[in-house]
Amino acid sequence: MSIMEININVFRMINNLGKQYDFLNPPIMAIAEYTLYVLIVALVLYLFTGGRKNKVMVICSVFTLLMAEGLGKLAGMLHSNNQPFAELSNVNKLIEKAVDNSFPSDHTMIFFSLCVTFWLFRRGWSFLWILLAVLVGFSRIWVGVHYPGDVLVAAILSIISALVVHRFVPRLKFMQNIAGEQNIPNRTKYEEL
Repeated sequence: MSIMEININVFRMINNLGKQYDFLNPPIMAIAEYTLYVLIVALVLYLFTGGRKNKVMVICSVFTLLMAEGLGKLAGMLHSNNQPFAELSNVNKLIEKAVDNSFPSDHTMIFFSLCVTFWLFRRGWSFLWILLAVLVGFSRIWVGVHYPGDVLVAAILSIISALVVHRFVPRLKFMQNIAGEQNIPNRTKYEEL
């Protein structure tokens, strides 16, 4: 069985859940379309509350998103597929989406970029952000606009980006200035802020 056949089979398994459990369609559709607004509100709240540590976290989340999007554009040039509803018959398409290259999933990339960054900085209960990112990725398959491969690659690129940014960006001089660590050249103490 080829990778694309596995991708289609897993898509069918998840997407058909919307036919079997149609009472779940409205909340899944809301997650697929509207949780982005929750993420934007959280980003703004983090930026204006919690002091320097949160400012560093928000800036790093933006860097993570930019890096992941860049890697995603590169991946999209190497592989291309339209949304499942445009390529397959009998798809349970629950939201409107223009037909274009759906690889990798932009929604999933945004959520994993920001949510993994939040978790790397805040730990503890911030794992709930990771669960939200997973739920958004799952919902994009459920509503028929992405294959599992689109979601998986977006998550992987975002996680890699978040780890790289978390490791290196806080050490940059301008970030140390934001964090109040102007005289520490080799490391930052943003965790202690």
